[in-house]
Amino acid sequence: MNKNTKHFTMQGHAGSMEGLIDMPLDGRKPRGIALVAHPHPLYGGTMENKVTQTLARAFVALDYVVARINFRGVGQSEGTHDRGHGETDDMELLYRHMVEQHPDLPVALAGFSFGTYVQSQLAQRLAAQGTPVERLALVGSAAGKWQMADIPPDTILIHGENDDTIPVQAVFDWARPQDVPVVVIPGADHFFHRKLGHIKNWVIALWLGKQLQKDDPEDG
Repeated sequence: MNKNTKHFTMQGHAGSMEGLIDMPLDGRKPRGIALVAHPHPLYGGTMENKVTQTLARAFVALDYVVARINFRGVGQSEGTHDRGHGETDDMELLYRHMVEQHPDLPVALAGFSFGTYVQSQLAQRLAAQGTPVERLALVGSAAGKWQMADIPPDTILIHGENDDTIPVQAVFDWARPQDVPVVVIPGADHFFHRKLGHIKNWVIALWLGKQLQKDDPEDG
């Protein structure tokens, strides 16, 4: 993604897993750790999915150390798809690995589609362990398809108006009882074709509480 992107491998519960780490640009001091989860492995989802990369770019711009892994059976990651259970376990291993490397930094969780299910489950698990994460950013939340866990009220939820994979109404129905706002991108489909810049801009703006910037032409 940038000149500071590095490949790494780590041991997961089902074997070796491959990942990517992005450092803040220009040697800036990291302000946190962000773990980004990709969409469904059985439908072409990888850590290099465009929405996943856009989330990574947003957190790099926020000066976070960003880590991604390919879930089981994707790319060079060993094992087979485990319906989100093993994937959540492996994401927790990534969490612990990154906290060991950067023990004084807060941790944010981000995900797209199936990855939102994994991150909501992980956030709930870590909170129950007494180590809640800093905040979540979830795009194309898998409400209605997967048993999404409840999320903190400051979670950033972004969804496409024309998402025919996960209808926006399903996200409203899940978010409404939790009183969590949903940012709806007009005209966007599930994969945010030609709308990726909105994801990056909204995540950065809501994370910092600032006004939106003009779209970055590199974001598609």
